[in-house]
Amino acid sequence: MNKVAVYPGTFDPITFGHIDVIKKALKLFDKVIIAASDGTNKDYLFNSLERIQLIKKALFVDLKFDKKRIEVISFTSLTTDLCKKYKSNIILRGLRVVSDFEYEFQLAGMNRKLNNNIETIFLMSDVENQIISSRFVKEIVRLKGDIKKFTTKSIIKSLKEKYE
Repeated sequence: MNKVAVYPGTFDPITFGHIDVIKKALKLFDKVIIAASDGTNKDYLFNSLERIQLIKKALFVDLKFDKKRIEVISFTSLTTDLCKKYKSNIILRGLRVVSDFEYEFQLAGMNRKLNNNIETIFLMSDVENQIISSRFVKEIVRLKGDIKKFTTKSIIKSLKEKYE
């Protein structure tokens, strides 16, 4: 039986912090669904189609991840409905710092209330990547700073193009 985990997020853009979580998830699950949220309550730098393409480039071109074990999608539904669609009872969430925990704890509780068969598993990125956030990466590149330590080459190129 294939064990599938759903990793929802905005991934605007994907960073080495996200990628650490994906690497760890691949050690635990047969397949990881990377689900880029296309909700209307956020102001995205990249639209959902761009984010899907960027995630695929970062993972499959820059980092050579196994395409058979990762699926990249966009979604607008409840995460619990997405889990049902992909026959998964696992939601993956990344934690960086203690301040993330309160929000993530509430979110996990709400998802559990929506479907009590679904478990949320929290994974932490490696220590050197715990401080990375997509928001900071965008701000650094907007101010012409160096983001090589935070994300992949294709993401850096796309971010620079957005801010030129």
